[in-house]
Amino acid sequence: MRYGQIRKYDVANGPGIRTSFFVTGCSANCKNCFNTEYMNPNYGKLWTEKETNLIIDYLKKDEIEGLTILGGEPFESVRDLIEIVRKIRDKSDKSIWIFSGFKYEVLINNKESKKLLSMCDVLVDGLFVEELKNLKLKFKGSSNQRTIDIQKSLEKNKICILDGYK
Repeated sequence: MRYGQIRKYDVANGPGIRTSFFVTGCSANCKNCFNTEYMNPNYGKLWTEKETNLIIDYLKKDEIEGLTILGGEPFESVRDLIEIVRKIRDKSDKSIWIFSGFKYEVLINNKESKKLLSMCDVLVDGLFVEELKNLKLKFKGSSNQRTIDIQKSLEKNKICILDGYK
């Protein structure tokens, strides 16, 4: 798996101060995507154990509320992310948000994607749609996107929007 960047402190991609990383590779090609260079799966650096350990170290800091995984498209690197997130989860119980252009309904019906989802807390799903762009939304780009409480959704077997994120 390759990545475009790691942010030790990120306040734009989830509540509080978070650590985030951006996976590269995305086949969606959304009009006016804000991360066009991250569409290329060969862009960026190769992820190693060093990066996993760096994320774990960042998450040990009291001021860090959690981790956010973005892209590109994280679920195009699902196998690698399962292993990375498993190692992170072994060392941290802080919240994990993950962003995807794929809808929850699609992800939940794929064995590997469901496994990755089950290790995360919040999914922001749906492709960015330029015509539905809304700068007033919390941590999303367009009004078709949803902020889903993954654990509650898995438990109730229905989509549950995270409280406070219509």
